[in-house]
Amino acid sequence: MGCSLQHIRDAIHAKRGARVRFKSSRGRRKIEVRQGVILDTYPKVFTLYVESHKSTVSFSYAELLTHELELELVPQIKKGARYSCCIPQENL
Repeated sequence: MGCSLQHIRDAIHAKRGARVRFKSSRGRRKIEVRQGVILDTYPKVFTLYVESHKSTVSFSYAELLTHELELELVPQIKKGARYSCCIPQENL
């Protein structure tokens, strides 16, 4: 079974307030790796607060579906889970 946008929306909504590391493709050979906190979720997009820039960025759920964006939970005490699309992959 493939990932659906609704499944991705639900997974992101459940992780609101979580600290994440994200890797986004920003065009030709430009990859941005930052750390932030999931702030809010909306029907088409979700927002992250980027600590290093003290700013808010938004991403669409479709970016996760098409792998233009990768999210990884930042571990609190134990190792975090890495998400590819919407399927958790432990210990990657």
